[in-house]
Amino acid sequence: QVQLQESGGGLVQAGGSLRLSCVVSGRTFSTDAAGWFRQTPGKEREFVATISVTGAYTVYADSVKGRFTISRDNARSTMYLQMNSLKPEDTAVYSCAAKIGRISVISAEYRSWGQGTQVTVSS
Repeated sequence: QVQLQESGGGLVQAGGSLRLSCVVSGRTFSTDAAGWFRQTPGKEREFVATISVTGAYTVYADSVKGRFTISRDNARSTMYLQMNSLKPEDTAVYSCAAKIGRISVISAEYRSWGQGTQVTVSS
């Protein structure tokens, strides 16, 4: 029932920036907490950032803190991940996810997922 669709991935040089977008449909996005996760082949999914229903609370992985910014526009049912000062180790498939209730850094607590968008950072 809930659908999420990411966009904005691509190839960028180290030190560059990308902005990922995630459009949510199927239920009222303003009632959901949401987050971004990333994954590389052979590696488990890694938490990146999460944001509360109103956007008042955010949590970031230590590896991206100070470089990435998560935000949301509930009127457009859209969540964003602004990624600055990108590093080669940021290369991954980035997926957005939504859940009812408070924010969470645990991927298993999210039941609605997008298909993912590839981010590749060259050195």
